[in-house]
Amino acid sequence: MYRIGQGYDVHRLVEGRELWLCGEKIDFELGLLGHSDADVAIHALCDAILGALALGDIGKHFPDSDPRYKGIDSKKLLYHVCRLMREKGYELGNCDLTICAERPKLRPHIDTMRQTLAEVINTSVDNISVKATTTERLGFTGRMEGISAYAVALLRKS
Repeated sequence: MYRIGQGYDVHRLVEGRELWLCGEKIDFELGLLGHSDADVAIHALCDAILGALALGDIGKHFPDSDPRYKGIDSKKLLYHVCRLMREKGYELGNCDLTICAERPKLRPHIDTMRQTLAEVINTSVDNISVKATTTERLGFTGRMEGISAYAVALLRKS
């Protein structure tokens, strides 16, 4: 049996914050604003997995009103979501993430991002796809106001 889920997240770019994407710190002059480390890619992936399991969204499980999640490493959130996935009797078949950012250029980081996600999820790197795109200077992403991410996850009964 298979289940599929889709996730989306967006965070504002600001000065004075670190930029974390797919669990990797990216050297850049701006970072993402959020209650946690604001890793939009991991948040979108968490929502995709939770959606496939019909367990709600990341805000239900890790509310921004809860001080326990202030500044938390989003890899910990993903690890918890994967534990829920396994408790329900599923494993990740594969996932596909798209990060929308005008800058910085993410291509040099993609392989490391894939490896980091594979380690957190405890799956083969071959099951993890990470892509990056711009919006051709259109919209909030193009104006460098924020970064967004989309994710799709296919789960299979273990």
